[in-house]
Amino acid sequence: MKEPRRILLKLFCVLVALLLTAPVLVVIPMAFTSARTFQFPPPGYSTQWFHQLFSDPNWTDSFMLSLKVALVVVVLATTLGTLGAFALVRGRGFWRAPAGAFLMAPMIVPGVITALGIYYVFLKWHLAGSFEGYIFAHTALAIPMVVIPVRASLQGFDRRLERASASLGAGPIATFFHVTLPLLAPGILTGALFAFLISWDEAIVSLFLASPFEWTLPVQLYQSVTSSLTPTIAAASTLIIAVTTSLLLIAGIIAVRREAKNV
Repeated sequence: MKEPRRILLKLFCVLVALLLTAPVLVVIPMAFTSARTFQFPPPGYSTQWFHQLFSDPNWTDSFMLSLKVALVVVVLATTLGTLGAFALVRGRGFWRAPAGAFLMAPMIVPGVITALGIYYVFLKWHLAGSFEGYIFAHTALAIPMVVIPVRASLQGFDRRLERASASLGAGPIATFFHVTLPLLAPGILTGALFAFLISWDEAIVSLFLASPFEWTLPVQLYQSVTSSLTPTIAAASTLIIAVTTSLLLIAGIIAVRREAKNV
């Protein structure tokens, strides 16, 4: 009885995976179409839409803005998220529960409500539509994605290694950089990758913060969909999918290696 159930479960998982990836499997071929409109299957194949993507200033500027914002967000979110994870795991007192809920709030609150709140506050602070506004907003959204893996790594961390380092004469700073940080590196790196993805793919908050002169790649994608439907949109979507998939694969490899070391 167990074997048929396992087969059915595997078939169900494959079916769900196909349903989730079907839109991606449609978009990618259309990015290489030779037609001037969306057609599936494509009548022919060409790279002209990628040439147009990288030659249009609107697309290239939005791509560079998204990349710059995401890289800065990685640094800020990884630093703040790691510090937050340390406080939640090694702190003492009743404040840890509400603090943990507060840090996880961006993952729980609907995106539109978060975007409205950020837009209202940033409008008063004159940060709407600015480079700094994108950074602060995306960092707030990315911090939970850093806290989760770093917190998990800290909860499985053997603190006897730190005490052994201290007993051998190492100070707190030396112990942190030579013992604690290397052992937590896989969790921190995983959090950094997810922080980049959160910033890179963020559309709702970015749409509220976008100015008439500067916007991120997801906002440019949305505006192109509402104004003119050309295969350039499929090319931009393929670019976003390629970056996202690559980083997710890297995060998966890191997780598998970490599990293998713990076994």
